[in-house]
Amino acid sequence: MSILMLIKKACRLGGCVRSFVLTRPAHLSFSSSNMAKSKFEYVRNFETDDTCLRNCYIVVRLDGRNFHKFAEQHKFTKPNDNRALGLMTRSARSVIEELEDVVIAYGQSDEFSFVFKRTSNWFKRRASKFMTHVASQFSSSYVFYWKEFFGEQPLLYPPGFDGRVVLYPSNRNLRDYLSWRQADCHINNLYNTVFWTLVQKGGLTTAQADERLKGTLAADKNEILFSEFGINYNNESALHRKGTTLIWEKRDETVTKRMKVPNQEEKDMAVTRSRKRVEAYHCDIIGEQFWEDHPDILEDDN
Repeated sequence: MSILMLIKKACRLGGCVRSFVLTRPAHLSFSSSNMAKSKFEYVRNFETDDTCLRNCYIVVRLDGRNFHKFAEQHKFTKPNDNRALGLMTRSARSVIEELEDVVIAYGQSDEFSFVFKRTSNWFKRRASKFMTHVASQFSSSYVFYWKEFFGEQPLLYPPGFDGRVVLYPSNRNLRDYLSWRQADCHINNLYNTVFWTLVQKGGLTTAQADERLKGTLAADKNEILFSEFGINYNNESALHRKGTTLIWEKRDETVTKRMKVPNQEEKDMAVTRSRKRVEAYHCDIIGEQFWEDHPDILEDDN
């Protein structure tokens, strides 16, 4: 009997039905996924499968978009602005704390690379999800923490970062990638240090400094710094020469807690606990020492 016929019968018997409860029979139940079906759903077939290959490290690298102009507009100190580098590191820390499958991150200048462990199943290993989550978390953190590093200096316009996802199947591949980025840091920073020293202390124009450095090797640049300005490049800040490496580490932390001792009054007691935190290093990651000191970062090659 249909629902409409039941209502009509009830009206004949009781005169009028002011309220009633309809219960859907079990065989008529349907899920929300069925409700979502429509003739337009075929457009989902245009989505491409971007699942990352399993048993590979997933690396997401972000680069500042048009940051040369951004640095000029916001009057960054040349050749390195510690406020800007600190803000980059703070934003990267925010990403790692939000996405704990990141085992190591490396950054220099206006870029940061985030390495997700091989076994990560975040976002069902969809590359687009990794990239967009990292980029959005990093960008929003950069804006959120701006005042912490630049004080009252205003952020004139939103910064932009582009990203890419690359897979590395072995520990050697991953280490070579990170070594490449740190070598790039050294090459760029040495050039910028000499360039801006020639401009700021040597009185050259930017065009003259650029011409002076054409064709020079690392040894030539070191010689210019030392012989003309008395600067030993090896004594420059490790932050600038080596970049920043972020990893998870367990550290013992001692806090004071007010505790009640049996048969005694409450008193302050020191309690030590182990806590996992993101720690920053400004050191060489091309050689073996760093990896020997932190053997848990890399997973065994199968």
